[in-house]
Amino acid sequence: MPRPRKRSINIAGHSTSVSLEAEFWQALQDIAAAKQLSVTGLLVEIDAARGDKGLSSAARIYALNYFRQLEGSSENKVS
Repeated sequence: MPRPRKRSINIAGHSTSVSLEAEFWQALQDIAAAKQLSVTGLLVEIDAARGDKGLSSAARIYALNYFRQLEGSSENKVS
């Protein structure tokens, strides 16, 4: 099983790292493109709203919730 990939990013002048599985990196790329942001820009948004969660965990939860909401909104349109 592939290990998480770590990437360094700069948020508000501070360097930090995010460690995610390839599938989550791809999900964040897809979300960022849909929102017309860079992945770093999306992570800045996630960081601002994450509370006491670690950034990597917050990013996973954000991606999961994003796609759940999309799925729910498309199910509502079909009904």
